[in-house]
Amino acid sequence: MTETSPPNQDVDPFLEIGRKLFAGEADFIWAANALNNLPPMSKVEIAFAGRSNVGKSSLVNALTGRNTLARTSHTPGRTQQLNFFNINDRFHLVDMPGYGFAAVEKQKVQAWTQLIHDYLRGRASLARVYVLIDARHGIKPVDEAVLETLGTAAVSYQIVLTKADELKPGELEKRMADTLKKIEKRAAAFPEILPTSSRTGFGIPELRAGIARLLSERGAV
Repeated sequence: MTETSPPNQDVDPFLEIGRKLFAGEADFIWAANALNNLPPMSKVEIAFAGRSNVGKSSLVNALTGRNTLARTSHTPGRTQQLNFFNINDRFHLVDMPGYGFAAVEKQKVQAWTQLIHDYLRGRASLARVYVLIDARHGIKPVDEAVLETLGTAAVSYQIVLTKADELKPGELEKRMADTLKKIEKRAAAFPEILPTSSRTGFGIPELRAGIARLLSERGAV
């Protein structure tokens, strides 16, 4: 099965539901650089967070099958606000500013970081955060701070490993096991690690299926 072909329904019906969900319209609708100019809460929101150079925009583009929905750059820190996208009129995908290292002024990085934490703590329509971790490096201290915020706010989150194609199979399995061990005592963490590659499409159908399943539980699909 190729990344774009309809999956076998006997495997997981949400694979096909997820494929159709992301095959529809995907439109940019709002940008917020402060807590007081967030859009009104209407649809279920699913956010993507990660370090500045983790490949977040590439993953958002791979999910939606579009090359330019989220802006990608070789310069970390280009996403400087919360960007909201309306996906097939079913939910809002939120592309968050990259945290950690960014090639910009320290004051601006601190402002983005504060925005991220404020949004995670106080958004009732936020159903889940997918926290992206570079498969080559695993969870770093800067990631731990975001996981702590999510846990304190009781926001459900799931770890997504990016750039999984750059690891050998044995190395990837070890990274997944190590990552799972690091979150096993965190109540807000979904107990499954999703390995992905935006370059090859590996894991993208499964991530779409997971989002579709979550939306189904919320009555949004």
